[in-house]
Formats: sequence, structure tokens, C-alpha cells
Amino acid sequence: MPKTEREIAEKILNDNLVGTMATIEGNKPHSRYMTFYNDDFTLYTVTSKKTHKVEELSKNPYTHILIGYDGKGFGDSYLEIEGKVEISSDEGMKEKVWNKMLRFWFEGPDDPNMVVLKIVPTQIRLMNSKGKEPKIVPI
Repeated sequence: MPKTEREIAEKILNDNLVGTMATIEGNKPHSRYMTFYNDDFTLYTVTSKKTHKVEELSKNPYTHILIGYDGKGFGDSYLEIEGKVEISSDEGMKEKVWNKMLRFWFEGPDDPNMVVLKIVPTQIRLMNSKGKEPKIVPI
């Protein structure tokens, strides 16, 4: 059973693939559901280079992600992640995150429209942990 904030955050990231990702469009937040892959608190998600989020992140590379709340009620822990996004067409990174579910949107990891969004957290907060105050997760 995880005991430290970091261990709890790792478990949340490993157990939850889907979260919301917010960007800024015209000085207003724009959120959407995304699938995230965790590698030691660096998150990766895949999208088409033709999407609004890529355009928005090109103008402002900062994001806010919510992940982990499963809707069971009070006390469900989740994470608020603030981070900076790098947009990458790197073939190695595309191979790293490729999985068969992406075939619905892309021909393969060599699809020229596929890009990887690498999110490097600047702050992670553990929220709603059994009614406790939010905690900053050391990263």
C-alpha cells in the first residue's frame, strides 16, 4: 500500500490512463480528455499535428492536467499537474508510446501527422486524499 505522497501519485498515474488536459485559446481555458503514458512523472500523449491543441501549445506551452478521480465519492485521490509541453515528431519517441489503440487515428508510428506531447511537470498536487489538505508531490 502506497504511503508517501510520491508513492500515491505514482499509483494514480500508473492506474489511470485518461485525464483532462487544458490549454489556452484566446486567453480562455480549453480542456479535453486525453490518454496519458507515465514515465517517472513525465507524461506523454499522442495527437495529430493538425489539432487545435498543437496550435494552442505552440503559442503557450503550459498545461494543466487532472487525472485519477474515478467518481466513487469523497476521498477519491487525484492529481493536479501543472507542466510544460514539448511537441515532438521524434521517431524514437513515437515508437516508445505507440500501441495498437492508436491505429484508430494513425497508420503507425511513422505517420507524418502523429506527434507526441511530452509533459514535464512543474508541480504536482495530490488532491482530495481522504479529506486532507492538498499536498505538493516531490518530483
